[in-house]
Amino acid sequence: MNDSVRVAWLLQGAGAYYQPIMSEFTRLFPQTIVFTADWPGFLPGFEDSFKVKQVGNMKVLSIPGSRKGYSPSFTYLSPNIVAHLLPFAPDVVFSTGFSLWTILPLLFKAWGKWRVVIVYDGSSPGVDYQDSRLRLFQRRLITRLTDAFITNNHIGKTYLTEVIGAREESVFVRPYLVPDPKTYSQNLENINLDTAPIQRPIFLFAGKVIPRKGLLELLEACSILQTQGYQNYTLLVVGDGSQRQELEVFVKTRNLEDQVKWMGNVEYEQVGAYFQQADVFVFPTLEDVWGLVAVEAMMFGKPILCSKWGGAVELVVDGENGYVFDPHNPEKLAELMSQFINNPDLIKSMGEKSKQIMANHTPEAVSKFLSEVVEFVEKDRD
Repeated sequence: MNDSVRVAWLLQGAGAYYQPIMSEFTRLFPQTIVFTADWPGFLPGFEDSFKVKQVGNMKVLSIPGSRKGYSPSFTYLSPNIVAHLLPFAPDVVFSTGFSLWTILPLLFKAWGKWRVVIVYDGSSPGVDYQDSRLRLFQRRLITRLTDAFITNNHIGKTYLTEVIGAREESVFVRPYLVPDPKTYSQNLENINLDTAPIQRPIFLFAGKVIPRKGLLELLEACSILQTQGYQNYTLLVVGDGSQRQELEVFVKTRNLEDQVKWMGNVEYEQVGAYFQQADVFVFPTLEDVWGLVAVEAMMFGKPILCSKWGGAVELVVDGENGYVFDPHNPEKLAELMSQFINNPDLIKSMGEKSKQIMANHTPEAVSKFLSEVVEFVEKDRD
């Protein structure tokens, strides 16, 4: 059956995190084409593992908004996507979000006779537009025409069903943005990360150094630890961004230079070396619809200190594979960090629990989940 089903994925950007999923999905559905507006090339190990076509380019116009949340934006995508879909004649179209590349397949749905599944990564105030009547009206109309939705977490499902009116049975919940160990395994052997002179435990932050990611709040927690006499730990910061200079000044004025080490930008394939060497991963985001970086750390068997405002928080069992905290309360974060400093045995036991949880979240498992979604939307076809 799967050999005859034609599937189109319309991804605004087919980044590194999507490639293992598309590779496994294509094994189940050989007649799959990934259409994207932003194609960085195949990751090592995934060359030609799925068929991809770039259609136009993606342009994002950001509108100044909250400094500590998602800024409102408009994404331009080529309307020429329809000219690619019609000759391919897919049975099922997966499209990300509520963009033009979702609207156009819906408008041509009767002509193309395809089913449309919206890929909705997750929910947060900065992307839900609950304060915009026009946006909500548009999304509710789109929802009426859509056959099914997939989302990473239950907060995403709540938004889809309770806010924009999706049918309960049409919304499928499972983390689908998950890492693949093969993405890192080839590079780990080639990277020598010398952490011998670094004081353990090593807390790791990885992400953009911008206000929304909560690094300032994490550094405030480190400053609190400093006043309490804790100096026997290290915070590695992997990433760069517009806030770095400001935060470097903060680190210097709070006398945290011995504890905080700036690694700068690191190639995606090399980040695994930092995950491997770290003891605890900290995800202090102020707003994130998902948070793949925290899920990656779990795959490496690390305890997670996870912000309650990150969508990946649903994978953290508080007190078992990490702790959940509010980044607006740095005192609490400092207290949780001190638990790992005072009780290093927690690192191993909680890390093992993270690894156990991730055993159920692999690209193979995601592909099986997606095949069930395809079966659902295809079941009522004449």
